[in-house]
Amino acid sequence: MNRKIFFWSLTVALAGFLFGFDTIVISGAEQTLQSLWGSYQLFGSNDNFHGYVVVGSALFGTIFGALFGGFPTNVLGRKKTLIWIGLFYTISAIGSGLANDPWTFALFRFLGGLGVGASTIAAPAYISEIASARNRGKLVATYQFNIVFGILVAFISNYLISAYVETNSWRWMIGVEAFPAFIYTLMVFGVPKSPRWLVIKGRIDEALNVAKMVNPNRNPHEVVDQIIEVEQGRSNESIFQKKYKRIILLAFAIAFFNQFSGINAFLYYSKRIFVEAGLADQAALLGSIGIGIANLIFTLLGMYLIDRLGRKKLMYIGSLGYIVSLLFVALAFFYNWTGMTVPLSLFVFIGAHAIGQGAVIWVYISEIFPNHVRSYGQSIGTSTHWILAFIIPSSVPFLIAKIGAGTMFLFFAIMMVFQLLWVMFIMPETKGVSLEDLEKQLVPEDE
Repeated sequence: MNRKIFFWSLTVALAGFLFGFDTIVISGAEQTLQSLWGSYQLFGSNDNFHGYVVVGSALFGTIFGALFGGFPTNVLGRKKTLIWIGLFYTISAIGSGLANDPWTFALFRFLGGLGVGASTIAAPAYISEIASARNRGKLVATYQFNIVFGILVAFISNYLISAYVETNSWRWMIGVEAFPAFIYTLMVFGVPKSPRWLVIKGRIDEALNVAKMVNPNRNPHEVVDQIIEVEQGRSNESIFQKKYKRIILLAFAIAFFNQFSGINAFLYYSKRIFVEAGLADQAALLGSIGIGIANLIFTLLGMYLIDRLGRKKLMYIGSLGYIVSLLFVALAFFYNWTGMTVPLSLFVFIGAHAIGQGAVIWVYISEIFPNHVRSYGQSIGTSTHWILAFIIPSSVPFLIAKIGAGTMFLFFAIMMVFQLLWVMFIMPETKGVSLEDLEKQLVPEDE
């Protein structure tokens, strides 16, 4: 593998680290914040205010970041968008850590959410466009690896801060993200622009220079000519043309099932769910760290396998793991099983996610769309992901209070049966195929 490509991919994938840290760091502070701002209500309920405003503000931001992130990614370019994302993360961390009321807190968390939503478009798009077909899966999956690494670091950071900081520990939990966000922003200035984006914008000489660095063993003119051949006459096409219906539905489906596994509901409220299962407060925080470690290990395994077994086989493994683990969690809550049943089942759940949906989703959404509509197509898939990631986790306090944790996890298990059927009968394999050849396979010529 070209060392430069690996370094550039890893640099851009650090946006995923900030994504993981930013979205999960709230899990250690959310119960403190609910106590601190317990007098605020939404629709007559503090649970609603806490779920939808305090916790959900960042998720609400991701929806807008995902819905509209395709525009700057296409117009400004992948690189400039990634720089702006780093600035959003930095400002969000500082502002929310210093906030004195829930509305100011929510505003800055919303800004960080914009960065998260846009990063799920710009970072995978950039990496997929500089990677070779042979290594594209594992390189785009470095974004997912950094997400789970950020999640793990957030869990550890929360635990250490809660143990050693006595006053306003929640401020440090939230604000410490400013340090890695600033470092990432500086680093991303050093990556080149995407050669495929440069071709789409007609900047052929720049594209040739980057292609020379990205593919040192190939004639850069051949590389650029191949991109031009596929893109010729398509620069003004819309993602909503009939011929793109199939790939839009593929992106929608994988994002839809990702969230209906309950993954974000669990990660955002891991401590609360462990406490519901009977673990003490500190043990619940340690359990969250264990989940983060398991997530990281199985993500590495998914990265290793994604270009060997392919996207579809990993989704088979993940779907079966989801179904079994979620059923056991549901039964444990229904029948009040004590001990390690819930923690162990949730460890299996996180492993199934990491090796399946976690490893596949950002790779798949970034590679099935043609170059000229990639950012807009990704926007459809990622906004589906984030709309559901706002609705489902924000509803967890209400759902646990009204229907119970057992019923909630049983519903997620049933949804994963439907995901398994989708993988079996509809999902096409994309392993080892160049982006231009994938376009020929997935998009009809004459529609």
